[in-house]
Formats: sequence, C-alpha cells, structure tokens
Amino acid sequence: MEKYLKLPLNDDEIKSLRSGDMLYLSGTIYTARDAAHKRMYETLQSGGELPYDINGSFVYYLGPTPARPGQVIGSAGPTTSSRMDKYTPLLLEKGLKGMIGKGKRSPEVIQSIVENGAVYLAAIGGLGALLSKRIVESEVIAYDDLGTEAIRKLKVEELPVVVIIDTEGNNLYER
Repeated sequence: MEKYLKLPLNDDEIKSLRSGDMLYLSGTIYTARDAAHKRMYETLQSGGELPYDINGSFVYYLGPTPARPGQVIGSAGPTTSSRMDKYTPLLLEKGLKGMIGKGKRSPEVIQSIVENGAVYLAAIGGLGALLSKRIVESEVIAYDDLGTEAIRKLKVEELPVVVIIDTEGNNLYER
C-alpha cells in the first residue's frame, strides 16, 4: 500500500504500517551513522542526555557527501543498518520509533522493534543523488567533530521509503 505521511507519527499510525508498504515521508528526521550511534550509546550508558529529543523520532542512517553550491545536501543514500545493531535496542527503549537504512537487522533488533512499537524502513541504495532532492533543509545539530557522521536535523518532503520490518515483526526480506 502507498501512504503519504507527515512526521512525527503517532503510535496508531506506526502500528498501521505493514511490511511492504511504500511510504512518502514529510517532516523532520535525524541522521546518524556509526560514530554518532557509538557516542549516543556511550552517553546514555554513562547517564547523560542525548543531543536531541529521540522520543518519537526517526533516524536515517546517512553520512551525506558535501553539498555542491546551491544544494541543501550532497548525495544522501542510506548506509548499511546492521552496523548500528549493537546500539539500536537501547535507542528504541529511549523512544526512537523509526529507522531508515538498508540491509538486514539482527534478531535482537527485530525483537526490540516489536517490543517498542517501532518500524524499520529502507531507502533504496544507489539512489543517493535522487534521494537528496527530497531533503529541503539540513542542519548539523550535534557532534560536528564527526564531519559527515555528525547528527543532522533534516526536513524532508515525500522521501520514498519501504517498510521492511513492521511493529509485529513482519520482515519483507523474509517474505
């Protein structure tokens, strides 16, 4: 099913998503890759606060290329999601509701997705230049020292993604 959705989503909207649904997301999402995930995880483990309110948020596993003149952001293709698997259950427990990346997730992450009423979405790898055209604003909000892996706040308009794992654990990659 094809759905056009405005972020943030409420719990009922997230629960209505089914593995295989084609979504067009508009609103605010955040970016974070390996180094940012490691830092957020360590911050939470030491009792610290995250640099943004993760509750109800969606994260895009993205480290964009530098923007060319006149562009908001450079190529914005997804990175391999499994590299964030060791950090993901804790972030889901803290309120993360959606992840956008590519590739399979571990059984522990799938279990945590179900337990926390979250979803895993895929953006199509290899289409980074086209996906970047759906990003209308980009601002580094944390970990600037990480360069392209800094956390960014993005405003997206109709970002195309597919539901891979829904709140019930249905997995498009296994169907």
